[in-house]
Amino acid sequence: MKSKFLRVLLAIAATLTFSALAQTGSAATPSSPAAASPTPASPAPATTAPTMGTKVGTINIQDAIFGSNEGRRDMEALQKKFEPKQTELKNQNDELEALKKQLSTQQDKLNEEALANLKKQIEGKQKTFDRAVQDAQEEIGNQQQDIATRVLQKMAPLIVKYSQDNGFSLIVDTSKPWPQSPVLWWNPDQVDITKNIVEAYNVQSGVAAPAAPSSGAKPAAPKPSTGTGAAKPAAPKTDTPK
Repeated sequence: MKSKFLRVLLAIAATLTFSALAQTGSAATPSSPAAASPTPASPAPATTAPTMGTKVGTINIQDAIFGSNEGRRDMEALQKKFEPKQTELKNQNDELEALKKQLSTQQDKLNEEALANLKKQIEGKQKTFDRAVQDAQEEIGNQQQDIATRVLQKMAPLIVKYSQDNGFSLIVDTSKPWPQSPVLWWNPDQVDITKNIVEAYNVQSGVAAPAAPSSGAKPAAPKPSTGTGAAKPAAPKTDTPK
């Protein structure tokens, strides 16, 4: 889901900002006429520029977006919106499983015509169900992406500013584990800024934390329960919503 476009968007924002800072720093350094001369009168003594340590940080963009109050709120609204579709798909799956069970238990007792009709009915309902699951997956994925894009557009400048203010030279997204991500290992306690970004963004957005679900209530997930191995709608990795 999706994390590719998030990484690209954040990378663009960070690259443009840091590039602009580098260009500004270069432009602010005056050049002397002697340095521009092709044949200086006497060679300047060699100097070694001080080596600055590179401070690298990590952030799980998916956790930052969908762990923020705004991301959680919007995901819960999306879950609520798709509850009727989830129920519809569950009913379709239950009906399909009942027909398959009937075929398994009665195929030796049915005549050739009845057996062919039952198999045709199962095949037709399976195709309808698979199409419905695929359509739901695409629709949910698109709306999840809309939420992520909307939040990240406001969060990305905050990430860049936080990185600059705290002396980071590079921030790496760890939404996916290695080898999908180039990051092999990191120590979250020392370099991860996800929690700090979420806290800062919650203050900036002014969105209150969603109410905790009532005791014993299981929050609905924005994906249909297929039960037959068909593809399920993917959801971003989050701490609370799915």
